[in-house]
Amino acid sequence: MATLSLLRLPGIKMGGSRFLHVGQILAAVDKSNLAKLRKRTGFSISNCKKALDMHANDITKAEEWLQAEAQAQGWAKASKLSGRTTAQGLVGVHIDGPVGAILEVNCETDFVARNEQFRSLVSQAAKECAVNTSSLRQDTLLKEFMSEEQLKGMVASDGKTLADHLALVIGVIGENMSLPRAARLVAPDGVQLVGYSHPTPSDETKLLGKFGAILALRSPGALTEVARQLCLHVIGMNPKAIGNPDDPKAPNSDDEMLLIHQEFLTDPTKTVGEVLQEENIEVVDYIRFECGENNKEE
Repeated sequence: MATLSLLRLPGIKMGGSRFLHVGQILAAVDKSNLAKLRKRTGFSISNCKKALDMHANDITKAEEWLQAEAQAQGWAKASKLSGRTTAQGLVGVHIDGPVGAILEVNCETDFVARNEQFRSLVSQAAKECAVNTSSLRQDTLLKEFMSEEQLKGMVASDGKTLADHLALVIGVIGENMSLPRAARLVAPDGVQLVGYSHPTPSDETKLLGKFGAILALRSPGALTEVARQLCLHVIGMNPKAIGNPDDPKAPNSDDEMLLIHQEFLTDPTKTVGEVLQEENIEVVDYIRFECGENNKEE
């Protein structure tokens, strides 16, 4: 019993060894680093404190450990939650010069779709799709569609795959998510790309919404506000094809599926074809995504 009492006393030597008080084992966590780490990662205070405890207040190492833990937990959670329906989510649009990408990321609830980390994931994934291309500009417009398998295997600019990034957010939020599809347009010389999302985001540098569209337009000059209005029209009216002036019109204008014959959404007194003629614009191609539309078709 004497020996046991000595073990609880700080600074007592026995047999050449020093026994320290248990309260001296861990250094106090720096509150400033704790606040910075929580702001940078979004993880809980307890997890951030644990990370700093383990890494002697080294904020860089603590963050790396947290990210690795969250990703590992994310893979485990993704496996457990994989059967859950992901009917909510967002469509992200990113234009980078001649390359435009549109991508859908799904989650379980609309609450998570409004989560800032989820929104950042969608925005970053759309950007990676735009810049992650070996496609060189050609004489004609290049239009590519990407499957879930292709997206998950895509290597992002930080060396991790999009599947890794998805798992990381799953680990933090704890809800099933998926990357069902994406598409990309690569424009040739003389063709400009414009993108839009709806509802209109408060931060227009990040095009995120329930709907998204990218239009490839040929115009002799710089694109005007009409280009964005055309994107909004495609989102709202969902044409099935561009069409030609000689193509027959639908008997009822409400049933018109050809873009150029549809009444222009922002000015129903004109058709889209008439607006294009007035503005000297040609619609070369377009892509429209609606979040969850593939689930509806099933």
